[in-house]
Amino acid sequence: MFRRRFIQQTGFTLLASAISAPSARAADTEKPAALLKPARLREGATIGLIAPASPASDEKINKALANLAALGYQVREGKSLRARNGHLAGTDPARLADLHWAFSDPAVDAVWCVRGGYGCTRLLPEIDYDLIRRHPKPFIGYSDVTALHIAIGQKTGLVTFHGPVAAADFPENTLRHFRAALTQPQAGYRIQAPDPATEVLPDDAYVPFTIAPGTARGQLTGGNISVLTALVGTPFQPVFRDKIVFLEDVGEQPYRIDRLLTQLLQATDLNQAAGIALGVFAECTPKNTEFSLTLSETLRDRLGNLGIPVAYGIPFGHVPHQATFPYQTEVALDAGARTLDLLETGVE
Repeated sequence: MFRRRFIQQTGFTLLASAISAPSARAADTEKPAALLKPARLREGATIGLIAPASPASDEKINKALANLAALGYQVREGKSLRARNGHLAGTDPARLADLHWAFSDPAVDAVWCVRGGYGCTRLLPEIDYDLIRRHPKPFIGYSDVTALHIAIGQKTGLVTFHGPVAAADFPENTLRHFRAALTQPQAGYRIQAPDPATEVLPDDAYVPFTIAPGTARGQLTGGNISVLTALVGTPFQPVFRDKIVFLEDVGEQPYRIDRLLTQLLQATDLNQAAGIALGVFAECTPKNTEFSLTLSETLRDRLGNLGIPVAYGIPFGHVPHQATFPYQTEVALDAGARTLDLLETGVE
């Protein structure tokens, strides 16, 4: 009887311990890969243009080709770039083959995603990470591409770049940030939230504010909140402890932002981040203001009591005005001044 009770109590204790340690995932226990920086993107470089997620329309592809030509680059198209398989740009094997081709082909200097959408998480278990490690190149994109950034960083150590997709708009400030990260790398480069007193902002979503003042340093990680949350519980779960985490989303009502952040706070080590830089959350207003917190109230409620610096309005997200962030590099956040300094370059 005593032995049975002891086993039952011990089993319950072990179960409770497992449940109370949500951040103990595979990504936490693996030894981080050594940092690997690709060569900088040079004038006349050849871009491997791929669609690892949703399909791109002919209009989007033509815009991407025009953008890259205007930047002075040559383009090679992935075989699945113009494919369509329902909500995906071709089958999983076809999209995976394009990713592997773009990294392995010696004629391709950088890998650029034409758009985001959905589908990158489906590829993660089958990616040949050793192939990518052997052929380090700049890899560029955002939104659903967040999943590829996180997984490639964890498995290979390669610095990848959260920046505009190839079919995006490229206003001058976006180009300036892009060049500072990839073509004319600048250590100490400062990314500053806009000043509403001196700049005309498109709408209220662009207005910056400080949630919790302070300064912090750490390696840079993050991306789209919905995608980061979708990685929770997988072998590719993001690790935030002691890092500067950048977060953004689009088209989500405040209660959904609340739900996503709550899951990240409960299931990961987000509350142990060094600091949080929030981008521009476009189209994230409530449908019914009578029964909803505002976006700013939601962000303050979920992130304002973590005891770390948090700022909103750093120029990135699903907006034309976008900074380019090199994952895993050292950065400094000043939440009061709403600045993010890239302390080291992401390319050689």
